[in-house]
Amino acid sequence: MAEFLQAAAGFPTVLFTSALLVVIGFWLLVLTGVADPDSFDADVDTDAAGLGGVPVSVAASLLIAFGWFGSLAGSVLLARAGLAGLPFHLLRVAVLAASLFLSWWVTRALVRPLAKLFPDEPGPSRQDFIGMTCTIRTGRVDEDFGQAEVVAGDGSTAVVQVRKSGSDLLALGSTGLLYAYDDTGEFFWVAPYGNALDLRG
Repeated sequence: MAEFLQAAAGFPTVLFTSALLVVIGFWLLVLTGVADPDSFDADVDTDAAGLGGVPVSVAASLLIAFGWFGSLAGSVLLARAGLAGLPFHLLRVAVLAASLFLSWWVTRALVRPLAKLFPDEPGPSRQDFIGMTCTIRTGRVDEDFGQAEVVAGDGSTAVVQVRKSGSDLLALGSTGLLYAYDDTGEFFWVAPYGNALDLRG
């Protein structure tokens, strides 16, 4: 245990030990809801280092954790070798460099499969339908009732609840324009579009 603590508190491991404590504190804040794991994404670009595709906090955490483990293992091996003087100090610098390189290499290898868990594209949202046309699928649409079918950008279709205001006629099969979404009622406001304009009395 004493050997472990001495290696963790000595150069070069102490550099990673301090950073690792910050990482652990950050993830504890994320678990309690105080911090957001995407907090640093706007400030740091990890693509140049080959670590893009995951939040910066994930890439940095892996980098620091593997760097800490590599430097700790190298420090313990150096201590057991019984070296002293200039060669020992030079080897400690070499352990730091090797730990940095190995942690980057391992993190880069792990980031590629992990990137599938963090898609760049945001998920579909009901707000995406605003401004799109739809086909009325009920016999009538008024302030209390109505459904329509809308085609999403990826070609899939969805049936949504729609409502209209005013005296505009929207019957089965007519085309409407979704112009707003009501979060409380969870429906779209719809207005006649195209040929449906001709049906107004």
